[in-house]
Amino acid sequence: MGENKTPQELDFERKHEEDMRRIRDLRLMDDDFMSKVFEDKECAEFLLKIILDRDDLTIQEVHGQHDLNNLQGRSVRLDILAVDEANRAYNIEVQRSDRGAGVKRARYNSSLLDANLTQKGDAYNALNETYVIFITEHDVLKKNLPIYHVDRIIRETGEDFGDEAHIIYVNSQIKDESQLGRLMHDFSCKNPNDMCFSVLANRVRYFKEDTKGVATMCRAFEEVREEGERRKAIEAAKRLLSGGKLSYEEIADAMGLSVEEVKALDTKRSA
Repeated sequence: MGENKTPQELDFERKHEEDMRRIRDLRLMDDDFMSKVFEDKECAEFLLKIILDRDDLTIQEVHGQHDLNNLQGRSVRLDILAVDEANRAYNIEVQRSDRGAGVKRARYNSSLLDANLTQKGDAYNALNETYVIFITEHDVLKKNLPIYHVDRIIRETGEDFGDEAHIIYVNSQIKDESQLGRLMHDFSCKNPNDMCFSVLANRVRYFKEDTKGVATMCRAFEEVREEGERRKAIEAAKRLLSGGKLSYEEIADAMGLSVEEVKALDTKRSA
């Protein structure tokens, strides 16, 4: 008969089992997992070459779960931000919800790239050429096409406006024998052995089967849990501040926050 386990040990085991089940079920259509896989330059470059139907780009840097500031100074998190050797910038998002890939969201992401990739005082012609790419679980634009390219045109002439701001929607519903169709097949796979492209399968296998890769995913899940608990604590602290009955110190102690954090929340609430 084994030793009795403490509540902490039982909680750890429960979370670990839960994490292992989640890892087995992960697909590239899951944004957190996609961000981990494609923060690898080789994988990001492979993905973009297929979506853009080009073989002449080289990715210089890539960031998963990259934070950009909007005009109000609040942080917005992108799934993937990549930059190639010609300084073209690519924001790649996977969206399982149609609402998350709406046309205004595409416009917003495009504006974020412009605002964050230039420095104050830069000339307008220094703006990067940008691509906002949505890989969607459903056919968001509902024309039954595998891919949609959105660019501004001069309506009267039909000519390209030439602002170098591009929006692309990839419809993962179409899984035909084209390169893009096979790529979308891979985005739906839970088992790397079922995937078409080895460069992606090997990266997926690393996070699902390799000890270090699995540990990375477990840490990512724990960070998500901690972030969720922190958000709950902040919302609870705001409610206590509104009640006006407890001191900053009492609220901080009850919610596991610092006194400075509680004071800052009160300042924002008053403003």
